[in-house]
Amino acid sequence: MPKYIQESVDYLKNKGFENPEIGIVLGTGLGKLVDEINIEKSASYNHIPNFPTATVEFHKGKLIYGTLAGKKVIVMQGRFHLYEGYSHYDVTFPIRVMQQLGISKLLVSNASGAINKNFKKGEIMLIDDHINLLGGSPLAFKGVEEMGERFVDMSAPYDVEMNSKMEQIAIKNNIKLQKGVYVSVMGPHLETRAEYRYLNIIGADAVGMSTVPEVIVANHLNLRVAAVSVLTDECDPDNLKPVNIQEIIAIAGKAEPDMITLFTELIKTL
Repeated sequence: MPKYIQESVDYLKNKGFENPEIGIVLGTGLGKLVDEINIEKSASYNHIPNFPTATVEFHKGKLIYGTLAGKKVIVMQGRFHLYEGYSHYDVTFPIRVMQQLGISKLLVSNASGAINKNFKKGEIMLIDDHINLLGGSPLAFKGVEEMGERFVDMSAPYDVEMNSKMEQIAIKNNIKLQKGVYVSVMGPHLETRAEYRYLNIIGADAVGMSTVPEVIVANHLNLRVAAVSVLTDECDPDNLKPVNIQEIIAIAGKAEPDMITLFTELIKTL
């Protein structure tokens, strides 16, 4: 892995991706943050050595470098998922590349379903903790100890200070910001009524198909992490309706300005 990471890093440095401070991962329907960035360089995933390629039609496939709120950022416009047939290694490879380029902080967004019945679609949830139901770990490979501590502590995977700042930003900007536990499942199918009940019982407030592997690797690399879920549907097993993916993307788009405010105002303080 170190060789492959270095090849990607060398390619991006030669393209002008120099010393980013903050990495950002943009989830489904959440790509417009890029419009706020003074873009200096970009690279398509399929041009970067050893990078996976996004296969989901509504996910872009670019790494973008520039300035946002006075800080150098590198942005994943489109992410990778296990349900695309990728491994935990593939899904988290870009996080390792961004860390080698220089980031010390990682901001992550996703679109997810609200398990907590007090949460409504169109709201944003600040992720306070997570549950991994993906059936594996991005650290479970031979030689991981050469890249960091094998037994990574996950007692506080999300940075308390950055989370507190986002809560303050939400209050100041009149943004309804929920706070809760995100559970990541394999997908790409949605959950049954019984599965939604199960997820509620084990303590999940929102469910999605990403984020957790990226956060685990970020902790492995000692990156400070903050993450938000845009709640795009309500997963009430007693009143469950068929999911419309286009509607989910539309709801994510409506909530996106609030997410952009949270991330942009947070970056100003970092």
